[in-house]
Amino acid sequence: MIRTATPEDIPALHALVRELAAYEKALDEVVASEAQLAEALFGDRPAVYAHVATADDDSAEVIGFALWFLNFSTWRGVHGIYLEDLYVRPERRGGGHGKALLAELARICVERGYERLEWSVLDWNAPSIAFYESLGARPQDEWTVYRLTDGALASLGGGGTH
Repeated sequence: MIRTATPEDIPALHALVRELAAYEKALDEVVASEAQLAEALFGDRPAVYAHVATADDDSAEVIGFALWFLNFSTWRGVHGIYLEDLYVRPERRGGGHGKALLAELARICVERGYERLEWSVLDWNAPSIAFYESLGARPQDEWTVYRLTDGALASLGGGGTH
């Protein structure tokens, strides 16, 4: 079952974010708190959204999630969805939950007239790459992601010209 996340899901979402970071060999980089996640998703001006996958039994246990936000294509003139994180617990993979989460985001795109659903995947994550390609997703090899964080971001943002 796929549903929109609720404030009650915050502890489970936070735990899943940490599990995803551990899977991606970057748990030490997670500094977000449950309170920050709650504010981002359910505060006065939410700018991110989440859907959860629950167990197929009657427990309603949250076993996966998709966290996403709107992006915009100046070339197409419309919004799209950028999928920040998609994760299903390893012991629950193969049950269709990941595909169902992506299908829900694709449904939202179609319903709202968004023309892109995009995400990034680590180069070494062969199982995920194979899964995404099985759905018809294709890598965008001509683009390289750049990122400013920590000291470089502070230096540019605090000392740059306006």
